[in-house]
Amino acid sequence: MSLSLLSRYAFFALCVIFTLASLPFLQYEWVWPLTIVTGLLSLLGIFDLLQSPHAVRRNYPILGNIRYLVEGIRPEIRQYLLESDSDALPFSRAQRSLVYSRAKNESADKPFGTLIDVYQSGFEFIGHSMRPAPVTDPSSFRVIVGGPQCSQPYSASVFNISAMSFGSLSANAIRALNQGAKLGNFAHDTGEGSISSYHREHGGDLTWELGSGYFGCRTADGRFDPERFATQAQNPQVRMIEIKMSQGAKPGHGGILPKHKVTREIADTRGVPMGEDCVSPSRHSAFSTPIEMMHFIQQLRELSGGKPVGFKFCLGHPWEFMGIAKAMLETGILPDFIVVDGKEGGTGAAPVEFTDHIGVPMREGLLFVHNTLVGLNLRDKIKLGASGKIVSAFDIASVLAIGADWANSARGFMFAIVFTPVLPQLLSYVLRIRAFHLGAQCAQ
Repeated sequence: MSLSLLSRYAFFALCVIFTLASLPFLQYEWVWPLTIVTGLLSLLGIFDLLQSPHAVRRNYPILGNIRYLVEGIRPEIRQYLLESDSDALPFSRAQRSLVYSRAKNESADKPFGTLIDVYQSGFEFIGHSMRPAPVTDPSSFRVIVGGPQCSQPYSASVFNISAMSFGSLSANAIRALNQGAKLGNFAHDTGEGSISSYHREHGGDLTWELGSGYFGCRTADGRFDPERFATQAQNPQVRMIEIKMSQGAKPGHGGILPKHKVTREIADTRGVPMGEDCVSPSRHSAFSTPIEMMHFIQQLRELSGGKPVGFKFCLGHPWEFMGIAKAMLETGILPDFIVVDGKEGGTGAAPVEFTDHIGVPMREGLLFVHNTLVGLNLRDKIKLGASGKIVSAFDIASVLAIGADWANSARGFMFAIVFTPVLPQLLSYVLRIRAFHLGAQCAQ
């Protein structure tokens, strides 16, 4: 026991002893700097002994702080010194570098050949043709979204900005994303936080995501308000309406924005009171069965003036989606599109159990949804979108090959602006978003 105590407190004791013993010799120039250092360390050691939250610091005064220091800089040490270019947690350095290069209009070409082990388990590749197709104008990479029941179909890009809400992102980030979408002629998903004034500044095409909180079109008690919805949905800037059934990173979880984060702008945008937590329930109150869901889709389509209406979800129980497909056949009401969100998708915040272990990955979910619709002879009437870790032309091509008609990306566009821009820098970040969108489609 005495040896254990000696080893735990030895460094602290040495600092105290040196500080006290050196006081008579401060006239020497080389002594007083050491005395200051050991004196400060001694004060730190005393604080460690007196504090109670951290047992390591109390049992190992001074030295115990090294543990928290290393723990604090561990992500940076791993990222800059230990991580390989292909470690994808969640995005590899190679993927991030690709986005950075294309966002800055720099060449992403690499010499010498692939660094990937092409014989490793899970390696993905695309079979090519010996007679490649002619180079096509990227502006023609579009898909018409809107089934037979839609009177205002939308010509969507095959690569669009996925859902990220105002409140999760700053005003300037929303400005940059939307202006980039305007320049590149692609869609910007609002996220379930509704349409803010910053979404409207530059007039970029919007996909309005309608979550269980019905933000932007809710009554005082949080239920769906048809009149408020119609007012927003009929704005020409809103091109599609997307009902959020679940999110890949936290399916079935809902969400909450604490009251101290609800600013006046967020409250006005979402239609919620100040001074209260902003809650997104885990399920919708406007419908509770697949048939009711189809009638809700029809209601939204009528209220919006015939714009495309669909839903986004992460596949969970396969039979639940089959029940939705059956409701389509029974009611004759079809969504114009379905976005399959993979469990590998991103989120502002979610319990680790949800992000790590709940929900079906995007490609498995997309394949199931595609095959189900094909089997029911509905696939040609409903367009499919896909989202979940999509940042390159290969990612887009691979989901199109599986069955998607277009792809969405959230974190890719976040990488493109690197950090939230300030106003003098806003134009450069807008151009980065436009350049990344173009480069991800062309791979040139």
